[in-house]
Amino acid sequence: MSASEDPLPSKELILESCAGQHSVAHPVLWAAGELAQAHRTLRVSTGPRGEIAIRRAGLIRHIDRWLATELPTAHGGAHMHTESIGAVVDRLARYSVLARAALSEGATEPERHRAWHRLSELALGYRDLAFEVAAGLRRLPDLGDPELTEPR
Repeated sequence: MSASEDPLPSKELILESCAGQHSVAHPVLWAAGELAQAHRTLRVSTGPRGEIAIRRAGLIRHIDRWLATELPTAHGGAHMHTESIGAVVDRLARYSVLARAALSEGATEPERHRAWHRLSELALGYRDLAFEVAAGLRRLPDLGDPELTEPR
């Protein structure tokens, strides 16, 4: 898959990258894997989390900046989405880590179900958003101002 042919990877590829399985070289998939690693670190870290927050913000910006050069221009009447693709991928990474942890950390059946259901819902939302953005039917907010996205 070349980035110019398909700038937004499938939900399946995103989830594979979050699980540490990088089957395709792609900037968004690389960042998804790195975001998942940051969320795994956050789960076990007892120290300051500022460096991890800065790393996550940088990865989110990396996704959004790369996609800004690769995505088609949305149609004039396209509806605005409330968050960037980078922010959605960050949440997919977080929910993926939480769902996998629910399997390995002795969560109850209802807790496991909720974790996997939440991940599934977000993955479907990402799939729909990716289709709409690639088709020019949905616009993304310009959140490129570092003052707005940098953690303080």
